[in-house]
Amino acid sequence: MRSIQRTLLWWLAAGLAAGIAVATGLIYGQARQEANALFDYQMKQLAAALPSQFSAPIAPPFDPGSETGAELLHADEDVVIHIWDGSGRSLYLSHSHPALPPQAELGFSNARTDSGEWRIYSVQLGPAVVQIAQPMSARRTLAAHMALRTVAPLLLLLPLLGWLVWMAVGRGLRPLREIASEVQSRDANTLAPLAVRNMPDEIAPLSDALNQLLGRLAHAIDTQRAFVADAAHALRTPLAALQLQAQLVERATNAEARHEAVGQLRQGLERLTHLVAQLLTLARQEPGAAPPPHEPVELRALASDVVAALSQAAINRDIDLGMDDAEPNATATIRGDADALRILLTNLVDNALHYIPRGGRIDVRVAHTAAGVEMAVIDNGPGIPAAERARVFDRFYRVPDAPTGGSGLGLAIVAEIAQSHGAHVFLEDAAPGLRVRVVFPVLA
Repeated sequence: MRSIQRTLLWWLAAGLAAGIAVATGLIYGQARQEANALFDYQMKQLAAALPSQFSAPIAPPFDPGSETGAELLHADEDVVIHIWDGSGRSLYLSHSHPALPPQAELGFSNARTDSGEWRIYSVQLGPAVVQIAQPMSARRTLAAHMALRTVAPLLLLLPLLGWLVWMAVGRGLRPLREIASEVQSRDANTLAPLAVRNMPDEIAPLSDALNQLLGRLAHAIDTQRAFVADAAHALRTPLAALQLQAQLVERATNAEARHEAVGQLRQGLERLTHLVAQLLTLARQEPGAAPPPHEPVELRALASDVVAALSQAAINRDIDLGMDDAEPNATATIRGDADALRILLTNLVDNALHYIPRGGRIDVRVAHTAAGVEMAVIDNGPGIPAAERARVFDRFYRVPDAPTGGSGLGLAIVAEIAQSHGAHVFLEDAAPGLRVRVVFPVLA
């Protein structure tokens, strides 16, 4: 496992070493420029300090044993002095090596010899020519010494800087260790938000994200617990009824009583099967459940399929069920899960079939509106009182005087599916009856 602290320390150490190396190179380059300027100035001064006898028309031989000659000779052991007279005769040569160019170029020049590169300054003093040479290695050595003296304090302080970086990185990562320790000390049932105390700006998003995740987990677990409790409560009554009906079948003394008891038992099994199917559908539509990928769905074709599937149930109840196509040739495509949308519309139509009296009418309409694509189910039944419309989306809630056989989950499932598709459900008066509108966002 990679350590953030060790990685930061390695990068900081590498950056510090690279910075010192670059600074050393820059200091060395500047020191070389200064050394070149200083030594060039000294060479000019040395040439100017030669005896004035070289400016005479006929220069006598230079005596290295004189006081002036001895002073110039020992001024710098690395400096080579060569003097010619006007006829090209060598008057003085301080060193026999290296072999300098026999022709002097007045002013400064560089020459490469067997012993390395040399800096040469030539000047004419009367009929004589003075050539002063110095090896470039002496200048580089002086520049290196100057750079080393400048960088040496930084190298001596490097251990202290490393210790300070170690302490600073450790102190900066302390909030991460605190969060990790607090999360590690919790059990599976502790989903309270983490205590955020003056977190740095770089770590605050992590703690906020963890708190949001804990909040979502707590909400999902509460939702699951509520669902299990509601399901247990909803299943308790039909299961008890099935037990009673089974006992009635056992106690039946004649064929007629047994036939009636079996019929009631069959109806109870159908209600229980319907309830379990509704519970499973609702579980699949929970916010925490993994939704299937949304794909383009043509709502008008889907609505036609649902109407065709429920037409026989409508005929059995003498109810006129059909499509109200205001835009028969227009397409109404949204992005969603076709199976879930089919369940949504089936629940709306099935609710209308159970609530309106015989001889009623149900229209299913799909149309474009300014808000998006609208799918509506309109019936001429008793409707839902305005005071009850906010509660009918609650699980297992049924309006007073509702017909028997329902589970109170139909509209709850409709609300969950609509929410997962970004749609909105509206309950409105149809004068008479109820109009349920589901408005979907248009397909981008």
